[in-house]
Amino acid sequence: MKELDFAALLCSRLCHDLISPVGAISNGIEILNDEDDEAMRIEVMKLLELSVGQTSNRLKFYRLAFGAAGGMGNQVPIRDAKSATESLFEGSPITLSWNSEIGELNKNAIKLIMNMILVASESLIRGGELMVNITVQSNKINLEVSVRADRVIFQDKICEMICGATGQMESDPKLAPAYLAASVAEQINSKIEYTNHNENSFTLNIFI
Repeated sequence: MKELDFAALLCSRLCHDLISPVGAISNGIEILNDEDDEAMRIEVMKLLELSVGQTSNRLKFYRLAFGAAGGMGNQVPIRDAKSATESLFEGSPITLSWNSEIGELNKNAIKLIMNMILVASESLIRGGELMVNITVQSNKINLEVSVRADRVIFQDKICEMICGATGQMESDPKLAPAYLAASVAEQINSKIEYTNHNENSFTLNIFI
């Protein structure tokens, strides 16, 4: 896929994920301008606070997942990635557990783990458990993201994409994170592996 086409898909993905909370902020401000009832204004302010938080949390996560993480140097603290992920799932039915044997990763590794998290989490359509493990094995770092739930839906085309089928990229913004993760893996001469445990659980992992 051409870089310009992928950039357009990634922008579409960002807009899709941000339009709902940003639109809610706009609507809330309009209501406040016309609403005199104090009880209603308090409720609208609560909704505004929620929408602002959602927008901020998504931008915090996407900055690491999609951006260049400018100003952070080549190494990014694991705690920043963990904090951004916790914020992304705040108030959602997804339960996050995070384990790391190291304190920092380079930008490529951070981009990998964040997009693996994003792709895996979207299979939890009704919520569930999302487990992140960053371990050191035989002088290599293993990035592992697992999910478990009563209902897991992981589309074949997304699975194929994140595992390296980058030549089959469709004009679908939902595929952008999987394409990005696979492309970063290819750049470092590695590949994301998919392990299906059962219909309710799977793991994505990569050694770098």
